[in-house]
Amino acid sequence: MAEITIYQKPTCSTCREAVRLVRESGQPFTAINYYEQPFTKSQLKSLLKKAGLSARDVLRTKEDLYKSLKLADQTLSEDHLLDQMIAHPDLIQRPIVAKGEKVMLARPADTVTELL
Repeated sequence: MAEITIYQKPTCSTCREAVRLVRESGQPFTAINYYEQPFTKSQLKSLLKKAGLSARDVLRTKEDLYKSLKLADQTLSEDHLLDQMIAHPDLIQRPIVAKGEKVMLARPADTVTELL
């Protein structure tokens, strides 16, 4: 059985709830604080592809940074958005949860149960 990996920010309540649900399931998992262990561009791109999501799908649009970087501009490329997300991890919706080839954005947190 593939181990679960939770890419998260420990101060995020949704992340903490997802970690709690996985912990209570008894399944082995690793929680990675992507502020301390940043995504590489290829890693984030791969996770999003497995989840069937685009960079725009996981952008935190309510962040001031989103507005100041003018990321609402629909002409911006996927690569540009990924570069901004790598440079500014606050722009990434969280948690992103992976189990083998399955990846999901666990929002709300209880959607993580689909991987358990």
